[in-house]
Amino acid sequence: MRAVTVKALSVLCLLPAAIALTPGVAAIDVQPGSRLWINGTSTVRSFECAATSFETDIQSAPGSVTALASGEKVVTAVKVTVPAAMLDCKNGTMNEHMLKALKAKTSPDIVFSLASYDLAREADALRITLTGQLTLGGVEKPVTIVTTAKEEGEGALRVTGTHEVRMKEFGLKPPTLMLGTMKVDEKVKVSFDLLLKD
Repeated sequence: MRAVTVKALSVLCLLPAAIALTPGVAAIDVQPGSRLWINGTSTVRSFECAATSFETDIQSAPGSVTALASGEKVVTAVKVTVPAAMLDCKNGTMNEHMLKALKAKTSPDIVFSLASYDLAREADALRITLTGQLTLGGVEKPVTIVTTAKEEGEGALRVTGTHEVRMKEFGLKPPTLMLGTMKVDEKVKVSFDLLLKD
């Protein structure tokens, strides 16, 4: 497992996020500066929570980033783990309520595991549709996440995407603050911006 500490703003759930599949023995590294974050709204204001740390395990054949960029299915497995306690909403009270909503004490990790994927060339980018399982609050559900991958030079590939998650589908109750005057919408958007390199 490779740990990535993200010193940038923004991210939740999930989420998500990575790349592709076919037997391999190497690993693709997620580079510093990669980000994972969640955006949501409430009856009072919008908010953003950043994943200050998350782990990725992307297995593939050697030289797979270049091969993937050219449209080859070379990645064998993807797993992204976000410790719920590493989500920072830039507000102590909001952090506390979010951890409670995510059932972090009993289910400390948010995990995405890839099952399959499809590749499609679109102009100067590669569209990657990921199908897998998202575990949130101890509940596992199938998800499909659409990502965009672009070459960044020096053998790197930038993968970005956004996926909407409904908290109630995972048996989670959205946070309520300020004696009920601030209610968080159950729909949150999990976004990621990952720089991959062999």
